[in-house]
Amino acid sequence: MTQTRALIEEATKKSGLVWVRGAEAGTAARALWHVWHEGALHLVGDGPGEQPLTGLGLADGATASVTVRSKDKGGRLVEWTARVSELAPGGDAWTAAVADLKGKRLNAPDADRIEERWARECRVLRLEPSGETAELPEGSLAAAPVPTGATTRRPVPAGLPKLLARGARKARKARRR
Repeated sequence: MTQTRALIEEATKKSGLVWVRGAEAGTAARALWHVWHEGALHLVGDGPGEQPLTGLGLADGATASVTVRSKDKGGRLVEWTARVSELAPGGDAWTAAVADLKGKRLNAPDADRIEERWARECRVLRLEPSGETAELPEGSLAAAPVPTGATTRRPVPAGLPKLLARGARKARKARRR
């Protein structure tokens, strides 16, 4: 194993999130959870309640750019190019990858039937390193978050500070008793 391959594998194994961007121009990188299994990064998504993979250009046979961050500091460690392949549900490679993915999936609403749901509604992708790494760019590379209905940024209600202060006073009085 070359040093480059070893760096890619070790950094990707230890990172909880990777930033993936399709090779198409104009696609923004997206943070995705993953597992490293049998020499490649594996992702599951595009189903209800799973991470979105659409819009990244991750089609079977395409290439993608994967940026790996440090788990402790969050800084970029390595950026590598991957060949994308979609695993067929029920196949040997799919079954082995899903067994590892299932162990990393947090807070699944249907943990006992997750494999069936993934086979029916989701895509499982294998991103295998091509051996190429890119120079890490300088600067932040921060981008605006993907629009979602989950963000609810509204002003703080006018009465909230008084309500919080009153609750704190009651708590102090209760401790003194």
